[in-house]
Parts: sequence; structure tokens; C-alpha cells
Amino acid sequence: MTIGDDATPERETSSTSSVLGRARRLIARDPMLGALAAEAERAAGGDPAHDLLHCLRVADWTLALVEEPIDERAAVAAALLHDVVNVPKNAPDRAEASARSAHRARELLIAHGFDEAAAAAIASAIRDHSFSRGAVPESVLGRALQDADRLDSLGALGLVRTVSTGTRMGGVYFHGEDPWAAARDLDDRRYMLDHFARKLLRLADLMLTERGRREAKRRATFLELFLDQVATEIGCARAPSR
Repeated sequence: MTIGDDATPERETSSTSSVLGRARRLIARDPMLGALAAEAERAAGGDPAHDLLHCLRVADWTLALVEEPIDERAAVAAALLHDVVNVPKNAPDRAEASARSAHRARELLIAHGFDEAAAAAIASAIRDHSFSRGAVPESVLGRALQDADRLDSLGALGLVRTVSTGTRMGGVYFHGEDPWAAARDLDDRRYMLDHFARKLLRLADLMLTERGRREAKRRATFLELFLDQVATEIGCARAPSR
């Protein structure tokens, strides 16, 4: 199974709904992927920001963003296992999360019937996908996976994932005296609004695929509107972008 031949601009639609559901259909008819989906669900550990539904959205967008033909099974497997070792965002070793997930993913892939070469390629894409690692993936799969995961940090679901993760870390919505960090350092482990400036609003410019960049800009526009509304409701104008 390969994908990518139909991913031309002429056949691309602007509707996100045209992307969603493809991974589920592939998993439903592939026992190996079904087993990996079960592994992903177990690994989430009750974290809604990194649960199976997150993995499925990332899988759908990985399939949609690849810019050359690749194996569909590999793309979905990479998305299902990209967070299989879920290191908390505020852990001191957070930057090692993707490397740990890659190592565990390789073990699971081989255990569930993938050959060594396929497992190594998928693990490589997983290792380099994360924001905290700061790597730029070299493979077509890695680039699509990184963009797909970053897309799920943007838009309406990115907003609720930010609040969910911030709550799990014991954070608060914003700094009471300086909500926009005009005169202090950003600290998104304590203040959820800081995460928008520290990471989320930077993502569109970091996208590696053309379609991912367009979708990221669309979702970032929603976040900008949300932040403008917050500024209105708290009576404190937003500070200039850094």
C-alpha cells in the first residue's frame, strides 16, 4: 500500500473532513495496525492530550501531508506510536521523550510483525518528530509526521489540549499581573497563555510541508482570535509579539 500519488493541489480540498477517517479505515482492515492502536491506547495513561484519538488525528494528517509515495502502514504505525512513551511536559528529561518512544516503537513494531528495515525507518521518524527535540526529520515520513503532530497543537483542539496539559502540570491560565509576559520571561509550565507565544504561534513558520503550512496558518488564525478575546475579557491588551 502506498500513498502520495493523489496528493496534488488540483485534487486537494479545503475541507478538513476530507482528511479525517482514513487511518481508522486502514486500521480496521489491518490486524497489525489494530494491535499497534491498542498499544497506543494503553500508553496514553489517561492523558486526553495524548490519547488514541490524538494519534488517529496525527495519522490522518500524516497520510494527507506526505509529499511523495510512501507505505500507508508505515505512516499510520508511526503516528500511532509517536507518543508511546509519554514523558510529562514538565519533566526534566522531556527532550528525551521522542527518543524513548522511538526505541519502544521499534520493539513493538518487530513484535507485531514489521521487518527490521521498516521498524528502523518508522523509529527514525518518531525520534525526530518532537518539538522539544528540535530536530528536522530527513525522511518524507518524518517530515509529514512532524507537521501532523504540530497541527494537532493548533486550532480548537490545540487550544483544549493546551489547557488539559497545563492543568495536568498544575499550571494556571495566566499571570495575574502580567498575562502577556511584557516584563517577565515566558514560563509555559506555570502559565498556559505563555504557551501560545512560546510555541504554538511559532509552529506555522516551522512547518516542512506546503499543505501543513497552509493548514497551520489557518489554525493559528483561530488562536489569534481567541487570544484577542481573552485580552478583551481580562481588560489587558496583548503585548507585541516577540
